[in-house]
Order: sequence, then structure tokens, then C-alpha cells
Amino acid sequence: MSRDGGGADLRHMVLSFRVSELQVLLGFSGRNKSGRKHELLTKVLYMLKSGCSPAVQMKIKELYRRRFPRKSHAAMDLPLLSLQNTVALPSASTPLSAGSSPQLHYTASAASALSSPLLSPLSLLSPKRELDLQHLSPPVHPDVKMRRLPFYDVYDELTKATTLASSHGQRFEEAVVTFALTPQQVQQICSSRDLLLGAKGDHTVQVQLRFCLCETSCPQEDYFPPNLFVKVNGKLCPLPGYLPPTKNGVEPKRPSLPVNVTSLIKLTATIPNMITINWSSEYGRNYSVSVYLVKQLMSATLLQRLRAKGIRNPDHSRALIKEKLTADPDSEIATTSLRVSLICPLGKMRLSVPCRAMTCTHLQCFDATLYLQMNEKKATWVCPVCDKKAPYENLIIDGLFMEILNSCTHCDEILFKEDGSWSPMQPKRIKQEPYWSSYSGSEGKEWMGAGSREADWGTAQSS
Repeated sequence: MSRDGGGADLRHMVLSFRVSELQVLLGFSGRNKSGRKHELLTKVLYMLKSGCSPAVQMKIKELYRRRFPRKSHAAMDLPLLSLQNTVALPSASTPLSAGSSPQLHYTASAASALSSPLLSPLSLLSPKRELDLQHLSPPVHPDVKMRRLPFYDVYDELTKATTLASSHGQRFEEAVVTFALTPQQVQQICSSRDLLLGAKGDHTVQVQLRFCLCETSCPQEDYFPPNLFVKVNGKLCPLPGYLPPTKNGVEPKRPSLPVNVTSLIKLTATIPNMITINWSSEYGRNYSVSVYLVKQLMSATLLQRLRAKGIRNPDHSRALIKEKLTADPDSEIATTSLRVSLICPLGKMRLSVPCRAMTCTHLQCFDATLYLQMNEKKATWVCPVCDKKAPYENLIIDGLFMEILNSCTHCDEILFKEDGSWSPMQPKRIKQEPYWSSYSGSEGKEWMGAGSREADWGTAQSS
């Protein structure tokens, strides 16, 4: 088949693609996959015109086979039949010399059949290359590490991270994960029922289900596969609701949260638990699922642990003040003082436990107690001062602000100076005029006259 003919076939295949196939193809080739259908189609056709790699061509043929499975299957029958008649395969009776490998001998008709665009990508590869691709399949238990959640202590790993791999040709995938609890684990869950966590008396020791991308480069955040459905022991498991999309046309996503499946678990050591997972497959992207036995923590426990970490030396903050107030020779404006509030930006109340993230560059602190309580309700871990990430492991109590709060109880603002010292800022007193001075003319005289008559009436009554 000529190069021009092959290009025409690829163009014909691309023109039959839907938006989903066009987006998959653009994402596979590393190009922007946002836009309307005609925009996506223009990008793909331009890519074909400018020349695309053999891998992209194979991807187009694969998507076309998925788009028209019956048509491609009927077309593949003839080349495969011709291959059976034209390819000489080594028989069991054929002796092989030591160190030699079986050779496949193709005729001209077999070579033309191999060039057909409807054959699978693996059929275009040599047996050795096909074997290499089989070794590239993701491992069943990858070395995936989940990011630690501050409000949970991990007791046990009930199932190791298990790959949710996408099989070719399947739109919807299914996987089953099973695990069994030990008698000690059952006792831990049953004895942890706490009426303080909710009206139903939730368990503080929980069986937790976590999904993430199958990546081993760094600890992974919770990330749900698309169109996910989970059944635990045959019962549908509720999942976190979808977040509102930030842009039009963007597929909504679920928040990065673990799933508590304790209420659906068989609290016995004799019967195993079965989790059935259904999701939509995505080309080139695999997911991982793991099950943990965890204990849920309260914000008061996290505050206690934060205090146990210690208080940062006040000299560290003084050095930061001096650095910020150091005169810049290239600047015409010199800052000689810094004004900082002792009011928490979250609750608008005076700070009690001043803290900030070690990655923050500002001096302003926020109250650790209120910050932990807010993240206990909805975990965002964002600094209320600079709107940057402030995870729990990066929080530190500021020793200089602790000294200021203990020694300065009569003001809500302070002023830092160039040498690192500070002074309280007294609130400005507003001089208020007498209430009656706002009246003028006859109204003022009438009001004053009425007041004098009331005074005379009060004197008469007392006499």
C-alpha cells in the first residue's frame, strides 16, 4: 500500500471519530485535547498532514476498530486466513539446533496482509517485540504509596495496593478485591463505637477504601477512576459527591477523600469480605486501590501533637523580620516597619495558638485551633493568609508571637522594627461630639426646653 493510500485510509478513519476518540488520540500524541469537535478534528487532520509517528498511526487504527468492531472483525478474517496458509510455522517434529530460534517465513501475500490497516498493533510486531510488550503490563501489586491523612492513624494494611488495569477493547472494567479481618481487628472495630462522632454512633476504628493513580514516583493523593461504582459484599457503597466543574465542558470530579466502608463490612473473622469495583477504562492510565484499617482522630488530638512538636525559636522570626526590613539598594522606597495583627484571619478573634506553615514567607499567623477544626469539617489545608498549601505536617507554632500574646494583652496590633523589636499600636480614639449638638435652630432649643421642663417636673415630684 502506498504512502498516499495509507494517509487516505487514516483520514477516512479520523473523520468517523467521535469527540471521545479525538480527545484520546490528541492526548496520546501529547497535544491539547480541549475544544469543540470541529476544532479537535482540525488538530488531528493537521497532525496527519504534517506527518505523524507510526505509534500514532497504530493508535488511529486501534480507535477505529473500537468504533466499528463488527466491521473490523469481518475484514480481519481474510488476512488471518491467508496468514494460516502462507506462514510456515515450525512443527513439533521439526528439530531445532541448540541456541537457535524458530523462524517465520512469509510469502508475498502474507506481507501484503501484514500491511493492512485493520490488523492489530501486536500483529505488526515481531514475536520478540510482542513478548516485550507483555512484560510492560502493570504489576498486580505496584509499589504505590498513599499520602498520609492527618486525621487518620493507619493500624493495618488489609490489602496491598492493587492495580486497576484497563484491558484493551473494554469500555467498562471490573475488579474484585477480597480481604478477611482477624479476631483482634474485629474487636478493635466493635469496641470503637463513639456516639460523639454522629447520631448513629460511628466507629472511630474504620475500614477505609482508597483509590489513586497507579504512580510510584511520589506519595499519591486520593483520585477516583471515572464512572466509579463500588459494591461491598453485594451492597452499593456511597461515594463522595461530584464537585461542581470549574470550567464549561470539563468532566466533574469527586473530591480527594477516602471511603469509609465500615458499615458494609462483615464484622467477623470467619467470612471474607468482597469489594466489587466497576469503572470506565482510559487508555494509558491505570489506577490503584487499597484497603486500610484506620483510626479517626479529632482536631484536639492534632492540636496536642502540634504542641508536642515544640515551639519555633523566636530568633527565627526576628531574623525573618530583619530580612524583610533590610533596605533594597535598587529600590527608591525603604520599608522601616511592619504592621502585624494579633487577630486570627479565620475567626476574627485574638490568637490563642499562633501558627503558620514553614513554607509561608509572611509573618502573619493564624490560630491553630480554629484552622484544625475547619479542616476537620472540610480538609483543604490552605493558608488563610497567602492561599498557598499549608499541610498539617508543615505547621509550626511561632515562639515570638507566643511571647507577644503573653506580654501584650491590651492591644490587637503590633509594629515590628528594623532591629527585630516590636511595640504595641494603640487604637486611635475617636472624639465623639455631644448627642444634642447635632440639632440646630429651633429643634435644638425645643429639645433643650423639653429637657428643662422634665427636670422641673422631676424636682416638683420629689418635693
